[in-house]
Amino acid sequence: MTIRPLFLAAAPALLAAAAAPLLLGNGPLRSTPDLGKAEGQCRPGESGPSFMVEVVGLKDHTGSLKLEVYPDNDNDFLADDNVLIMAGKTFRRVEVATPSAAVPRLCVRLPGPGTYAVTLLHDRDGNRKFNWTRDGIGFSGNPKLGWSKPKARSVAAQAGNGPTPLRIVLNYRNGLASVGPITRS
Repeated sequence: MTIRPLFLAAAPALLAAAAAPLLLGNGPLRSTPDLGKAEGQCRPGESGPSFMVEVVGLKDHTGSLKLEVYPDNDNDFLADDNVLIMAGKTFRRVEVATPSAAVPRLCVRLPGPGTYAVTLLHDRDGNRKFNWTRDGIGFSGNPKLGWSKPKARSVAAQAGNGPTPLRIVLNYRNGLASVGPITRS
């Protein structure tokens, strides 16, 4: 058998193998609530790079808290978690039932020292989606919130070699169209 007939016999298999990623979708992973959780879970007595987040201004103790860590640039900040993971970029998630503590604390492990953008969602109805009329949202750096997402530089947080304290103030809808921290009298 010569090389030409061997190539012709193998051609359909080679074409099928080359087309498989296009047909099967070799794109981003399917988004699931578990993406980034294994990487973000702190170990007991965590001593490596991590954020120890103090949650301030919790409206109530319903639902869950979801803490997420993103790269500190506008293109990747709040980008699809599956796209970030497929590109080898930083994405970490910690999700817990809202603790009963007056000031809950959450820990999220980081890939190393550096600058990151951090978000915190108080998902009051537990549907895993942000509803601006009901849920609370906060960011590292605690920027004043408007109608669009904050710039990554305004929420940048620097992490060291060990646990780094971080304080995030939650914001909820106030009135018809404004969002801000809860004020208690």
